[in-house]
Amino acid sequence: MPSDTSKTSRDWLCSPRISVLAWGLPAAALIAGLLASVPARTVIWTITLIWMGTACILNAKGCGRTHCRYTGPYYLMMIAPVAMLGTGLMSAGIYAWLVLACVILLGTILLWWMSERAWGRVS
Repeated sequence: MPSDTSKTSRDWLCSPRISVLAWGLPAAALIAGLLASVPARTVIWTITLIWMGTACILNAKGCGRTHCRYTGPYYLMMIAPVAMLGTGLMSAGIYAWLVLACVILLGTILLWWMSERAWGRVS
């Protein structure tokens, strides 16, 4: 069984370069997407959420990072409301997109804090 030290060395969050590529740039794209048209925003956000969700799931598999087990699927689930707003299934303006951005951000923070507080950084 790998030690916590070897798990930490495989944690993408411990590498600034990988962390920026896996989550920083996509998060910036999500924010910048607010300035795009609704169809472009839908594509940008969908790609961003798939990218970050996949990165979290792979990081959880590689190092056992606790919150990544929850944030990965969370990001992938957030594609559904993005698709609903983007396709017009829910009629809404920019404020709905801002609310969704806040839900994604606050959900990420809560999942990170609660899961690692309850079960530790690596589990």
